[in-house]
Amino acid sequence: QVQLVESGGGLVQPGGSLRLSCTASGFTFSTYTMRWYRQAPGQERELVAFIGTSGRTTNYGEFVKGRFTISRDNAKNTVYLQMNSLKPEDTAVYYCNAVNVYTYWGQGTQVTVSS
Repeated sequence: QVQLVESGGGLVQPGGSLRLSCTASGFTFSTYTMRWYRQAPGQERELVAFIGTSGRTTNYGEFVKGRFTISRDNAKNTVYLQMNSLKPEDTAVYYCNAVNVYTYWGQGTQVTVSS
């Protein structure tokens, strides 16, 4: 059974940090490119970050501007999103996404940035 399970979300003050994790099972994780998306209430889902299969290639949404870092550990079947200097506008549900021949989605984890 394919699963992507996100964790690490929560409530954080502006300027704070969170580290999201997404652990995969049921497919060959190392052959899938991975992405983090986010969706705020009333808005479309948007791409936050991309990482290639080996971890050497990464790309980020314009709004990230050096604040977030995506990484992966293929030995642990896990992709991470380190988020620093968080802003209230980063509040959203964050989803991980795996793409190869098939596309898989996690259930999402809520990130709330508020004082």
